[in-house]
Amino acid sequence: MLIKLTDGTIYDPASGIDGQKLDIYIQDGRIIAKPVEDLPIDKEYNLQGKIVMAGAIDLHTHIGGGKGNIARTLLPEDHRMDPVARTNITRSGNGHVIPSTFVTGYRYAEMGYTAAFEPALLPINARQAHMEMGDIPILDKGGYVMLGSDDFLLRMLTAKKDQKAINDYVAWTINSAKAIGVKVVNAGGISAFKFNQRKLDLDEKNAYYDVTPRQILQTLARAVREIGITHPLHVHGCNLGVPGNVNTTLDTITGIEGLPMHLTHIQFHSYGKEGNFKFSSGGAQIAEAINRNKNITADVGQVMFGQTVTASGDNMRQHYNHKYASPDKWVCMDIECDAGCGVVPFKYRDQNFVNALQWAIGLEIFLLVEDPWRIFLTTDHPNGAPFMSYPHLIRLLMDKSFRNDMLATIHPEAQKMTTLASIDREYTFNEIAILTRAGAAKIIGLQHRGALAPGNWADITVYTEDADRQKMFTKPDYVFKDGELVAKDGEIVHVKWGTTHTVKPEFDPSVEKDLQQYFDRFLTMKVGNFKISDDEITEDGRGSITVHPLRGTA
Repeated sequence: MLIKLTDGTIYDPASGIDGQKLDIYIQDGRIIAKPVEDLPIDKEYNLQGKIVMAGAIDLHTHIGGGKGNIARTLLPEDHRMDPVARTNITRSGNGHVIPSTFVTGYRYAEMGYTAAFEPALLPINARQAHMEMGDIPILDKGGYVMLGSDDFLLRMLTAKKDQKAINDYVAWTINSAKAIGVKVVNAGGISAFKFNQRKLDLDEKNAYYDVTPRQILQTLARAVREIGITHPLHVHGCNLGVPGNVNTTLDTITGIEGLPMHLTHIQFHSYGKEGNFKFSSGGAQIAEAINRNKNITADVGQVMFGQTVTASGDNMRQHYNHKYASPDKWVCMDIECDAGCGVVPFKYRDQNFVNALQWAIGLEIFLLVEDPWRIFLTTDHPNGAPFMSYPHLIRLLMDKSFRNDMLATIHPEAQKMTTLASIDREYTFNEIAILTRAGAAKIIGLQHRGALAPGNWADITVYTEDADRQKMFTKPDYVFKDGELVAKDGEIVHVKWGTTHTVKPEFDPSVEKDLQQYFDRFLTMKVGNFKISDDEITEDGRGSITVHPLRGTA
């Protein structure tokens, strides 16, 4: 079947196309060059006056794993507030702050998203996470395997194992968990919490293991680079949410010694201690550090006002934050020798000084980081806000007048503590396409996604331009996934299944000798059960596995 998208205005930064009127041809799920022969067009869409981008990619969103299911169990009121009825095309579901799996896929696709990545794929729970993500329709997905507080790695570091041994273990874990990258959450801190430490700074040793967060980050960043993973080490830093943590973040940036590193939900790590409330913005300092250090990328984790739930492997910080739970209930748990989990419902309020300044800090970072290829649009769903708030966030970035109107409504003392009103920058369509498409595909290492050049998969979103950017990005006219129309005018018209993106770095199989002994002694799961096979992800016919080449091998 040959499909033609005619006369749309194309924003495809990966191909160097910035607002040109072009035709797009689709055949067998991929974009093709204009046919040399006068072939009959099976379906044509007149896109005159429409804005065309690749399908959007969320590189950091919590859509699979135990923490999400705990949050759903904890918040039955959220289910009741937002039920979704079954149709002849879609399944029923519910939830706003942490939607059920089917609803997650529908709502992402309705906004023009075609891929989403789980940033905390816990190795011992990876099978459940993949099964859950496999239940999400339409979207491609993938995950970053979580290391840095697992006992096996900390034992290796304490025993002064060499980098090659660490690399083999990291590569083995990526293969076993079917991941595409590596994530660190509060390096060593989840483990330290189990030994009754309630904080862990960058150069503070774990109470049991002879290792610091700085050592963990340096070692894992080297491993990621040396085994050829495209996506830099994905880092949730120390002291999340703590006033004064801007200094820890700046030390983390310099302490990685030039190695590639992605700082996630950077807004939560950009706080000073100035002012009457002993809480201030470090957004400008963080943006300046990112601008200066080309090895650093970041996603923002923007706070948006309203009810949500915070769900994180950082049990140290979640235990501290439970006193702020709204509604007043929370869960904190240990997960074998791998990690931990904390779930705390929370409502961000625009008349709360801290929440209001958090909102402003995120926007400062977005607007002050100069290179749109090194900053990414996220709310750390659901921690800063549900992902459905993205169109509102895009309007804040593209419309200074709207942004300043919103600024004028927040806590007055927070208005005084931010430079947001003085920032004139407004994001362009091309920059939004980088933030949400081209940049994400590049940093994750996705081949044939995030761009509209011939040979790429036809993940395409079509918008009617509107001065109200929130309205525009909420309901695209058309959304195509692998060349099939899945959403029209913000409603699902067809359901299909995406692929799971992975990498397969090589490792010395002898690594399993020590792992076998470790599993037999300390874990309830055997090594054989820990490893996920390809057919477990594809056995029910929902989707496929796409293995991407390692960096430098494409």
